[in-house]
Amino acid sequence: MVTIATIYGLLAVGLIVSLIKSREKTMKAFRIAGKAFAKTAPSLLTVLGIVGLTLGILTPETIAKLVGAEAGIMATLIASILGAITLIPSLVAFPLAGSLLRSGATVMTISAFVTTLVMVGVVTAPMEIKELGKKFTLLRNGLGFLAALLIALVMGVVL
Repeated sequence: MVTIATIYGLLAVGLIVSLIKSREKTMKAFRIAGKAFAKTAPSLLTVLGIVGLTLGILTPETIAKLVGAEAGIMATLIASILGAITLIPSLVAFPLAGSLLRSGATVMTISAFVTTLVMVGVVTAPMEIKELGKKFTLLRNGLGFLAALLIALVMGVVL
């Protein structure tokens, strides 16, 4: 609670300083942010709805069976593949990861999912191949996938 109050306090101070320094630039920034929010809101709400429905349908027991300790290393491999092919904003992925952890998923499995989600881009690979080349894209994604598995293993051992 203290952290939230601190963040909002710093935000308020920053806003006041910005308004004092240049009211026009501050208002322009608000308009730009509003337009950006309006563009991203539908996809964000869709993803949040899907996550909410998924967590509402799947019981903690089911989640634990699918991605918990009893699922073993296969759950981690499946989660890493899902993370690699899924295109979810980090803003949604982190709360989802927290919900799955509270529902019985292992740290290693969630680490694999989130890390591949950020480091590997199967969906964006065609664009990356076009811009950066096939060899670079395959090497980057392959090394990212292996690094994500290594990070998940370390997280599973450490935590």
